[in-house]
Amino acid sequence: MTILVAGATGNVGRYVVKHLVESGHQVRALSRHPEKADLPSGVEVVAGNLSDPDSLIPALEGVTALHLINFDGTEGYTPLTTGAEIISLAAKAGVKRVTVLRGGDKGTVENALEASDLEWTFIQPVEFMSGVFDWIESIRDEGIVRAPFASVRSAMVHDSDIGAVIAAVLTQDGHAGKTYTLTGPQAMTIPQKVAAISDALGRDIKYFELSEQEARDDWRQQGLPDEVIEFFVMAHGNPPAQAYTVLPTIEQITGRPPLTLQDFVRDHAARYSSSSHVRAGS
Repeated sequence: MTILVAGATGNVGRYVVKHLVESGHQVRALSRHPEKADLPSGVEVVAGNLSDPDSLIPALEGVTALHLINFDGTEGYTPLTTGAEIISLAAKAGVKRVTVLRGGDKGTVENALEASDLEWTFIQPVEFMSGVFDWIESIRDEGIVRAPFASVRSAMVHDSDIGAVIAAVLTQDGHAGKTYTLTGPQAMTIPQKVAAISDALGRDIKYFELSEQEARDDWRQQGLPDEVIEFFVMAHGNPPAQAYTVLPTIEQITGRPPLTLQDFVRDHAARYSSSSHVRAGS
């Protein structure tokens, strides 16, 4: 079967593609900029934009399984308003199974799937380890991490594990109608995260706690809109218990324990010596 992966060039999407390819599946990757996709050999990269459903018609031809995100793929994480159109086109094309990587609240994609006859599964990570990419520049240049909410814990999850779960759900039976919350192996405070990064890089990294106002000012300087800043304050400053409650979901689905933050940093160690700053994404 052909599996179409939306958001294929994002931090998680690349791992979805990787795991599917390594399992021998035929993968078609959707990208707004296919010429820049840089995906593994054998992956068919096609142009398309989830905000423009008609652009998906050629990409959906012959597809039986589909991975979606519920936001438009831009840095602002704008929720998709085109979910009903996308799911209607997918059903007409013969798609049978759909996964959705959820970011924020339930949106039009999830609502359309719940009202459809398709097999759907929602994937809900508590916090992406790729969020530590936001610290690359200060780690590289100063050996320091500046962030608010030092005592708040989260069970952040390796993006590869998210991709592995999605790949398994797309290609195995028994997951229809379920929402999977994904966590890493440990609930960690920011000082503990910084210590893990230090361990993985073999360098002494210091932590400096920002006040909430300093963090707001920093995010605003980065150009983030007010609604995203408010979400960050809520998610990082006062997360629900779900965010720091370690769950066995990844091992149950993939058959192996979840990867650690040290694993993640070692996997991306080259970025910490790169001359370009990499921002977290989906």
